[in-house]
Amino acid sequence: MRADFYQLSRDPAEAALPLIARAALKAGERLLVVSGDEKQLGRIGDALWEKLPESFLAHGKAGEAHEARQPILLSADPVAGNGARFVVLADGVWRDGEPPFERTFYLFDDQTLQQARECWRALGEREGLDRRFWKQQGGKWVEGP
Repeated sequence: MRADFYQLSRDPAEAALPLIARAALKAGERLLVVSGDEKQLGRIGDALWEKLPESFLAHGKAGEAHEARQPILLSADPVAGNGARFVVLADGVWRDGEPPFERTFYLFDDQTLQQARECWRALGEREGLDRRFWKQQGGKWVEGP
């Protein structure tokens, strides 16, 4: 399992998420996007339609018709109704999936920084987990220490 920590210092989750989603789909993966904030899920849904003008990123909401067919599923819970092996935790709250996801993108900002640090330390004690840290620098994402 791999956990990628993304520190949002410049852009909110809804700005960063379309890039992550596009890369996941390009790799042939389905994606589950989790947030306990319904308004944030709405903003993310809008961003998946608007941020990449050359093409939209098809998605749906958990609990709605045809969720199993959605390449990107937006949900309040870490339950992959679309069979996703990749998950984005967009609200800065860590959640384990059952079964565990192959790859987790954990987005956090200044408000959830302490929680992210605690999560980083706790995940460091798990065997078979590859942790990576990413930060925004000059308009792009760079891997950090």
